[in-house]
Amino acid sequence: MDPVMFEEVFPDFEPKLKEAIESNSEVRYFKAGEQLMRTGQYFKSTMLIFEGLIKVYREDDQGNEFFMYYLQPGQACALSMVCATKQETSQIMAKAVKDTGVIAIPLQYMDQWMTQYKSWYHFVLETYRSRFEELLLTIDQIAFRALDERLVFYLKRHQNTLNTNKIEISHQEIADELNSSREVVSRLLKKMEQLGKVKLHRNEIEIIDL
Repeated sequence: MDPVMFEEVFPDFEPKLKEAIESNSEVRYFKAGEQLMRTGQYFKSTMLIFEGLIKVYREDDQGNEFFMYYLQPGQACALSMVCATKQETSQIMAKAVKDTGVIAIPLQYMDQWMTQYKSWYHFVLETYRSRFEELLLTIDQIAFRALDERLVFYLKRHQNTLNTNKIEISHQEIADELNSSREVVSRLLKKMEQLGKVKLHRNEIEIIDL
């Protein structure tokens, strides 16, 4: 991995930690759409994302997806860290939304670096806190919001994460991730279009004013 890119993505890591990561990790690349984690999988390493975008989600017995959160450069998946340290199987799935690069750190260094490097300790705690807050937001939307409000929240989250007003996604994909039907989602999107909030294109939603 380019040292300059590493410095830009993980600027708070202390020099000794950077050296330890460089000496004991492996850089891996995943194409858009490729699976990184599967339910029931054991982890031998945890992954730091340095480029691309990863979607973390749950899947039921029928193959329906429930979107949880995105992982961007500079972040790591807290749930994979927990599973790795406790040697438990994954209860989540993850796949690359864009071509993605990760730094895979073997399991044995997780606890060792927690006591050895203060910047790693703070990074792990911040990872747990950030992912927990994102999960709380998702749970709040499910428990306390109507579907139209959840749809607005969903689109805003994609807009902010992807840093674009044009989201390439089908109505069926949105329905799957919101645990609804395509017909209901299409009807709500059409209503939003009539109100001037979005413009609908084939497999693309253009956000105007949410």
